[in-house]
Amino acid sequence: MFRPRMILIDLDGTLVDSVPDLAFSVDRMMERLGREPWGEAAVRNWVGNGVERLVCRALTGSLDGEPAPEAFARALPIFLELYAANTSERSRLYAGVREGLDALGGSGYRLACVTNKAAQFTEPLLRHLGVRDYFELVVSGDTLEHKKPHPAPLLHAARHFGAQPADALMVGDSISDVRAARAAGFGAIVCVSYGYNHGHDIREAAPDAVIDALTELPALLQSLGAGTAAMRSA
Repeated sequence: MFRPRMILIDLDGTLVDSVPDLAFSVDRMMERLGREPWGEAAVRNWVGNGVERLVCRALTGSLDGEPAPEAFARALPIFLELYAANTSERSRLYAGVREGLDALGGSGYRLACVTNKAAQFTEPLLRHLGVRDYFELVVSGDTLEHKKPHPAPLLHAARHFGAQPADALMVGDSISDVRAARAAGFGAIVCVSYGYNHGHDIREAAPDAVIDALTELPALLQSLGAGTAAMRSA
């Protein structure tokens, strides 16, 4: 049985469907800039790498586009103002999240939330949805110099818990989570099937397992061998 000494869980796309609030803020930003709004479906494919990257994507209409510096400098404060007022108005926990956190906490697992979302949005969102107290540690996108897919946030959490990376588990929804966990040398990376991965099936990133709800994780841990990387989701 693989019993990790800590479990790190991503926020957007794993615990919370935050796209409705992000899309609302993006579209109101676009309107203030005199541009057409994109709608929730487009924004859903752009989420996952922090608000700065989201603003760039909204301005260019592409994942990797770079807007003119003056356009970005004008747009970012507008988005930050809008999202600060709409961080948790429409966002909701995914089905099974609260029950899964209850089960993990009840089994004695030490939990942390590691996200690319800035702390000014992360903490209010977790508290508004009533799940902040499940986490002994929260590492936000601006806690350190680097954020996922860089391994630094995961290694920072491991040091906090006094755990070796090989004894740790990452739970996420995107290729950034998989890359961060692999780079940090984590014992396993488990992904949810429903999150944000820029429109790609997360199985393409080859996590150790894919689950449809957080409630499936306790049973899955009993089937994962210590340090396994062989259990690839079909």
